[in-house]
Amino acid sequence: MPYDTSNIFARILRGELPATKVYEDDHVLAFNDVAPKAPVHVLVIPKQPFVSMDDFSRIAGPEEVGRFFKTVGEIARELGLAENGYRLILNIGGHGGQEVPHIHVHILGGRPIGPMVMVR
Repeated sequence: MPYDTSNIFARILRGELPATKVYEDDHVLAFNDVAPKAPVHVLVIPKQPFVSMDDFSRIAGPEEVGRFFKTVGEIARELGLAENGYRLILNIGGHGGQEVPHIHVHILGGRPIGPMVMVR
C-alpha cells in the first residue's frame, strides 16, 4: 500500500493539524492521543512516510529502526513510566487494528493496564 500523504499524522507533521507534543527531534514526534485510553497515552511516530511496521522494517535501515525504538524507550522514561511499567501497542494493517496508515507506537501507562487483548 502506498503512503497516503493526507493521513492525519502526515498532516500533524506538516503543522496542518494541532497536536500536544511531548517530544520532538529531527526523526521522531511524540504527542498525546486525543482519545486517551490511560492516564498517559502518547503516540510516537517517525517523521518519515512509513505506512506500518511492515513497511518500516522492510524499507528503513537498521540505524533508523533502532533509533526509533530507542527513542520510544527514552520517551517512556521521561514520562515517568519505567518504574511501574507501561504497555506499547503497535498495530499493523486491518487485521491488526491499525487505524492511521502511518506507523505509530502507543505508549500507555499511569495505571495498571490490565491483561493482554483476548483473540477469538
